Amino acid sequence: MFEIRIICTPPEAPEITKALSETFTTGQVRQHPTRDGERVRLYVTAEQQPGHWPTPETAYATAPSIISEIGWTARGVRDCLHGIAVREFWLRKAALLDRVALTDDDPVSGEAATLATEAARRLMAIDHAAGLGPSGYADGPYTPDHPDSIREPRGYLRQEYALWHRHS
Repeated sequence: MFEIRIICTPPEAPEITKALSETFTTGQVRQHPTRDGERVRLYVTAEQQPGHWPTPETAYATAPSIISEIGWTARGVRDCLHGIAVREFWLRKAALLDRVALTDDDPVSGEAATLATEAARRLMAIDHAAGLGPSGYADGPYTPDHPDSIREPRGYLRQEYALWHRHS
């Protein structure tokens, strides 16, 4: 938990308060005038919101084995190169790389994690180009261009994989 102090004009205060509550779990905002009386000071205690992405265990709970997915990915390259099932290919390839990265000694910044992140970004680019709106692929709350998705491409991937697998 931490405390945030912001000095702003009175008309800005509601918008700033709303943005803080969307970004953090916040306590009650305390507002006091500044010494000059022209601005206000906002004080709020805050903490990081709990993770909103599906956990790997949830996203991949019913996924085929890694060996099976390696085989599917190898077979799917041809279709992807011919413009068939491009999204499914990148979704499953990125999920495969994510699952491999999770077994690595460094699942966050190791070589496998870097490959998984890049594959997730490729999926996001495909989804963005397809113009997926707020509903995502299958009612996902985070779009590929949402700031949280951009910060955590593998979180976006897990959201989309869980939704895809549930609807496939």
